[in-house]
Amino acid sequence: MSPRQVLSLVLASVAVIGVIGALLGVPAGYALHHVVMPVMGRAVGTGLPSLVLDVYGPFQLLLLGLGGVVIAMLGALIPAGWAARARTATALRTE
Repeated sequence: MSPRQVLSLVLASVAVIGVIGALLGVPAGYALHHVVMPVMGRAVGTGLPSLVLDVYGPFQLLLLGLGGVVIAMLGALIPAGWAARARTATALRTE
């Protein structure tokens, strides 16, 4: 494989993991927000208005998911560069 192909392969595999993480994490975080915030409000003896609970719209949720994918790919750039510069046999042995 050429260095560019190795870089693309590593980034593509990380992108898939980032998309799966976004598909699981964004809905889980959204649901957790709707569970934790009312509990916190009740703990201090205050009812929270829906304005406090409904802070994320569909566009913001999409951006959060895309942000997770971008962060995953940025985090993989340095290891992908190392793998691209290494000889293929050496990289496979260390795998």
